[in-house]
Amino acid sequence: MAELFRMPAVAADAATAVLSAWQVAEGASFTKDDALVSIETDKAEVDVAAEQDGVLLKTLYEAGVEIEVGDPIAVLGAVGEQAGDLDALLAGLGVVAPGEAPKAVRRDVPEEPVAQPAAAPASGAPERGGRIFSSPLARRLAREAGLDIEALTGTGPGGRIVRRDVDAAVAARRTPEPQPAPTPAAPPAAAVPRTAAPADTGAHEDIPHSRMRRAIARRLTESKQHTPHFYLRATCAVDELLALRQRINAVSPVKVSVNDLLIKAVATAHTQVPEMNAVWQPDAVRRFSAVDVSLAIATGTGLVTPVLRGIENLSVSAIAARTRAYAEQARAGALHPADLEGGSITVSNLGMYGVEEFAAIINPPQAAILAVGAARDEAVVRDGAVTVAKVLGVVLSVDHRPVDGAVAARWLAAFTEAVENPVRLVV
Repeated sequence: MAELFRMPAVAADAATAVLSAWQVAEGASFTKDDALVSIETDKAEVDVAAEQDGVLLKTLYEAGVEIEVGDPIAVLGAVGEQAGDLDALLAGLGVVAPGEAPKAVRRDVPEEPVAQPAAAPASGAPERGGRIFSSPLARRLAREAGLDIEALTGTGPGGRIVRRDVDAAVAARRTPEPQPAPTPAAPPAAAVPRTAAPADTGAHEDIPHSRMRRAIARRLTESKQHTPHFYLRATCAVDELLALRQRINAVSPVKVSVNDLLIKAVATAHTQVPEMNAVWQPDAVRRFSAVDVSLAIATGTGLVTPVLRGIENLSVSAIAARTRAYAEQARAGALHPADLEGGSITVSNLGMYGVEEFAAIINPPQAAILAVGAARDEAVVRDGAVTVAKVLGVVLSVDHRPVDGAVAARWLAAFTEAVENPVRLVV
């Protein structure tokens, strides 16, 4: 029996999601737990699995379209079922076939379909009749690019304007082409800057922004603009930490990294200075009882920050196992939005790249982010004598709204103490 497959609510607060890719072709069979479709949200790309065996009779949207949660995106059938009369099937399910959907009407162009979308004119665009169908993503991209959404021609189902139409219009605007004759009211020199743009003369490639990349850019820009950052720096001696790691790895079922030990040190500091385990809310400072720490992981599509939960009660080897699992899921695109929500602090480590020190941007709404550099040999004074020791630089970026400077200083002192005397991390 054919049934509709609707856009799932992969994130609790998402009203829409982008259909990133179909994992099963039309007419192909699938089994339970096979990935049917990849859905992209602001935080991650998620594969949606089949709940039972079946066949994909009809897809209602192509990849790249932003769709409201709950809207039909495909028709599924039982194993061995044939599509038959698709129009009748869709009508029976109460869905308008994509080819019969209401068509956006343009009075300034013929009714025939246009192969390439037209860029918005500078001014004086003719009025259009009828309803203009466009995805929310296309409207936002057009607004950001300075395009008039009503001047574009949609190539989506039923003439709907989708992301690729906006991307094509942006690309067309950047492609050098003969300039139309200026109107009498236009200044004669107006066309000169457009034909002499040096930025477009070199060989280059424009990579369209993914939904995740736009979300990263928006959130971090908002963080720097609206979150009052302040920064504390410390240098930790890590000779004993490295020696402890070597002893742990001799008996641990999971290989423990330096970063795993540092995450445990964050939990220790949060336990000793609970005022840091908080986030800013419009009406209050929300303080947490459990220690949840985000881990920054670089992927091919952007930075993700899955949350390690309740790490104050986890052993170092358990933390190591969870970080490995998250890293594998992140690089396979298998993280769920729920994995990325929560936490009051993030740990970002660039030490493996030889970076000695950097200051990171706070991941809102968290209160802090700890930037970790590489361990290096450095001359230090111990008991009045100069000696060589392994040291590691960290920079703590803090939101000054929920956390005062003195609180952050006590936290950083507790973290440094835990790193330099690491036996407390395993007791």
